Amino acid sequence: MKIEKLAGIDIGSNAIRLLVVNVIIDKNTTATVFKKSAIVRVPIRLGADTFITGKISENNVNRMQKAMHAFSLLMEVHGVKKYKACATSAMREASNGNDVVESIFKNTGVKIDIIDGKKEAEIIFSTDLTSIIDEHKSYLYVDVGGGSTEITVFSHGKIINSKSFKIGTVRLRNKDSKQIIWKTMEQWVIENTNHLKSLSVIGSGGNINKLFKMSEKPIGKSLSLQYLENQYLFLKNMSFEDRITVLGLNPDRADVIIPATNIYISAMQWSGAHKIYVPKIGLADGIIKNLYFNKL
Repeated sequence: MKIEKLAGIDIGSNAIRLLVVNVIIDKNTTATVFKKSAIVRVPIRLGADTFITGKISENNVNRMQKAMHAFSLLMEVHGVKKYKACATSAMREASNGNDVVESIFKNTGVKIDIIDGKKEAEIIFSTDLTSIIDEHKSYLYVDVGGGSTEITVFSHGKIINSKSFKIGTVRLRNKDSKQIIWKTMEQWVIENTNHLKSLSVIGSGGNINKLFKMSEKPIGKSLSLQYLENQYLFLKNMSFEDRITVLGLNPDRADVIIPATNIYISAMQWSGAHKIYVPKIGLADGIIKNLYFNKL
């Protein structure tokens, strides 16, 4: 048996995550096991800078630098042999994004790649969905982040189309998503799914993971459109403080979970889907898989 430690760093618009995974290769079996060893999430809301001022603030640059230094030490302690750090919409839209990347590399040794929406969708989609999907059916894969939503349509095991939209939870919270982008996303989903029958949605992102956990359903089961619509009204009628004290949500989750739920509901309504599956995977998981198969 061989165990290889890999790490993926997801620098999003709402938070920054480090995922450390044990990749277990057993010569006696053909299957390679990816077992999560550690997950660290730091609530540095880069999108609150970029989507309002157009650049990452000095305060958040310093916080990012400290986080990357801490991640570097954690990876060293875990014995990580290979890692990849990817930054998404907040960093790619920041006027000083490249300068921040250079500064962090110079001061911490952590190399960050700023990826576009298409690459982000490809990495996320490369995660293992075999436990959920039926190769004879059609799905709409929706990943909701702080600054963008990546949507992929696939049918009978093949990707039909994929697109990134500048609609995300932090943008919506800051009222930075224009109505025309919503309309464009709606039209795209309808045009790419109206010929597909019995379509279901696969949702990824921290907010849909939290909604699934709150449902107390077993892993592998789906959530219904009606459940999400009821949860949306339930959450919307609660105060920010009650979402934290009564539901136990983190402050940086309590304010974005409502716009995130709205995005998932909209995608389901536009596509005619009545079920959403939540495999609890994201960009960091995709980074790990791509690292292992030497695709990054």
